[in-house]
Amino acid sequence: MQEAKRLQLRRIFWNSDTGWRLGAIFIALCVVTPILTLGWLASQGSLSHWAHLLNFVIPTAFANTVLLLLGVGVLVTCLGTGAAWLVTAFSFPTQRILSWALLLPLAVPTYIVAFAYLDILHPIGPLQGLIRDILGYSSPREFRLPDLRGLPGAIFLLGFVLYPYVYLSTRVMFATQAASLLEAGRILGLSGRGVFLKVALPLARPAIAVGVSLALLETLNDIGASEFLGVQTLTVSVYTTWVTRSDLAGAAQIALAMLAIVVALILLERHGRKRQRYANTQRMRPIQPKPLKGTAALIAIGLGWAPIIIGFIAPALYLLNQTIKHLHIAGGVSSQLIQSGLNTIGIALVATLVVVVCGIVVTWAARSTRSASPYAFTKLCARVSTVGYALPGTVLAIALLTPINLVDDAIAWVAQWLGNTSPGLWLMGSSTALVCAYAIRFMAISVGGLESGLARIPPSLEQASRLLGETATGTLRRVHLPLLRPAIGAAALLVFVDTMKELPATLLLRPVNFETLATWLYAEAARGTYEEGAVAALAIVLAGLLPVIVLARSQLKSGH
Repeated sequence: MQEAKRLQLRRIFWNSDTGWRLGAIFIALCVVTPILTLGWLASQGSLSHWAHLLNFVIPTAFANTVLLLLGVGVLVTCLGTGAAWLVTAFSFPTQRILSWALLLPLAVPTYIVAFAYLDILHPIGPLQGLIRDILGYSSPREFRLPDLRGLPGAIFLLGFVLYPYVYLSTRVMFATQAASLLEAGRILGLSGRGVFLKVALPLARPAIAVGVSLALLETLNDIGASEFLGVQTLTVSVYTTWVTRSDLAGAAQIALAMLAIVVALILLERHGRKRQRYANTQRMRPIQPKPLKGTAALIAIGLGWAPIIIGFIAPALYLLNQTIKHLHIAGGVSSQLIQSGLNTIGIALVATLVVVVCGIVVTWAARSTRSASPYAFTKLCARVSTVGYALPGTVLAIALLTPINLVDDAIAWVAQWLGNTSPGLWLMGSSTALVCAYAIRFMAISVGGLESGLARIPPSLEQASRLLGETATGTLRRVHLPLLRPAIGAAALLVFVDTMKELPATLLLRPVNFETLATWLYAEAARGTYEEGAVAALAIVLAGLLPVIVLARSQLKSGH
């Protein structure tokens, strides 16, 4: 009897799907290890320096971080929700263009927007010079705009760059709401504003919560814009504590506090929509946009294009102008910048390949597992493998140091045991550490895209393949991979561009004398040589346009 039970358990937990399950478990452990290491590092540090941190660092950094998150959250909610309702509920000139153009600020990383506006709004910059010429002033001493550096400027710029996260999710929710619900509100005596506030907006709360949480996670991950604008956040404190003071344990302790804020944000978002349940058993008729004419149409055009001009058009035109000037004066692009571009493309391609392959392993392990207990476990592994996206780049870099050094030590020990010379810092001394950081941070993009693609494939195809004697691997190779090509392509494109834009983790984990376009731009901005950094910034923006175009096409399809 016991032998029969043993054989039954062996058939459940060790079959043709076991290899995929082991791969999913390994990937989940790789994602969890840095988080556990972060707690261990924080516990190893001395608490003696906390008197200094609590007196001079933490209060200001924590207050700035909280105020920055609150300000950005309010601004992206207003901009994203308002823009989504404007292009969904009303029809006016350029409305169709606006429906996808409102996504364009996603192509510009936050640190590039700060980099551009610091020069555009400089007291002797083009904008203030033009205003003084119009008003008849001759010197910045006579007239100058408020300084952009500071917390209000950071909230303003980050809000106008990150609002598309709210716009994207909320517009889909507005576009799929039944017109009959809004008409019922009108029949009950609600005005147009009342229908929006009391019917459409409550129904869109889950989508708004998701978009705001993503925008806040990006705000917490930011280091370049905050440092350029002189805002001391917890992210900047982690970087300066490690790099300037060489205090890894102290940086880990601050990073652990940041991780607590991230968990609080995620729990708050989950709590805000845990009881939101909507069902519609009738055939939905989409909202019919209300035509606007005259002054109302002009106001709608102005409101719709203002976020695009501030968040994309103005910084993009500035970067283009500065790039043309630099190329004309310098006679071309420097060899160091070309090498930085090649480094960026090379490491982004490698990271994209690793992330997509790991995403396929995780999603297919959950899909192909048929027994109840292993299925629940592999689904848990799939969920765990995506938590890296919630880790800010600085936190992830701090957490990866110890595991990477342990692996380097193990490789050196094995090499010496075999009689070979030590390879040195094999992981830390190469770009492998960067690839690991990118893979952990952006695994959620690959897993989410592939899960959506697999959900569209009927299970009957897999069942037919398995009944015909095909293994799980053969079913994936011959049936699902050809059908998953669009999902794989979209996920790979998003991961590629995100790795090109990533700054915090790259700053902390890059090898010596290894520059990417993001770190080149950061260094040039720190030196104040904006013309040199404009070329790298424009290249990053052009690369960021690719996923925006893909998102825009999907938006137009959903609109149809």
